[in-house]
Amino acid sequence: MEDQSAFDRINELAREEHELFEKESRGEASAAERERLRSLEVALDQAWDLLRQRRARRAAGLDPDDATVRDERTVEGYLG
Repeated sequence: MEDQSAFDRINELAREEHELFEKESRGEASAAERERLRSLEVALDQAWDLLRQRRARRAAGLDPDDATVRDERTVEGYLG
């Protein structure tokens, strides 16, 4: 995945997340939509993590295409 593709994916996920946040804030979100919102949060974290990996690999002189999507447990377990 190229960096631009990662940015495009992040923007797509963020747009959908925003729409669902709006719906939930109005009390109109279904259980399935709330679950989708949770999965979007994870997918966004994974996409940002992948982009950070690509940048770090590039900065270290390594191939950014060797970066991989990490599992939910890993990306959700980071401490701020």
